[in-house]
Amino acid sequence: MKVRKGNCGYVRYEKKRRLMVTIAMFLLPLAILIAGLIICKGDKNNIFTVVAVVGCLPGCKSTVGLIMMMMQKPAPKETVESIQAHAGNLLMLYEMFFTKEKDSLMVDAVAVCGYEVACYTSQAKNRQQIEDCEKHIAKLLRANGYKSHVKIFDQMKPYLERLDSLNKNFEELEADAGKTFVPDERYPDLSRDEMVKHNLLAIVL
Repeated sequence: MKVRKGNCGYVRYEKKRRLMVTIAMFLLPLAILIAGLIICKGDKNNIFTVVAVVGCLPGCKSTVGLIMMMMQKPAPKETVESIQAHAGNLLMLYEMFFTKEKDSLMVDAVAVCGYEVACYTSQAKNRQQIEDCEKHIAKLLRANGYKSHVKIFDQMKPYLERLDSLNKNFEELEADAGKTFVPDERYPDLSRDEMVKHNLLAIVL
């Protein structure tokens, strides 16, 4: 069963999918190489060998993506359950791997509510990494026309309290952000929160 980006179980699903795709991408060139050896009676100096070698390039590219995904840890089940218990009306995303030029960060959960984007990570190396990721996300959202206050928590209790606060003030926060929101012509049926979600999904692995 397919698990879409932003949903629980995405990391596990992608690991399996990318592994299968990578294997298939190498099997095809291998089949061409073997066919060439059979047709040319063992002589490897043939056009089939050239095609097989060039055909390995997509597989090499796929391998890079596979390695990056294999390095990621899915959000712990108990973490997801705790967060979902406090999600309420909030638009939630899970297992979001944000990549930057010099660093990357796996975020276990993201809540979107008006101008607020509240995230939780259990995998940050230090506070500087978190602050850099906050600036990165805010910058990209702002560049796409969605100014947002991005906060990444690395402690569960404060994050759950933040979710409770967002839910308590949900209508006010949504109304405030909605005052200046202009629907995107390409996605006229999507709300501001859904457009923020759309942009977040576009910048994660």
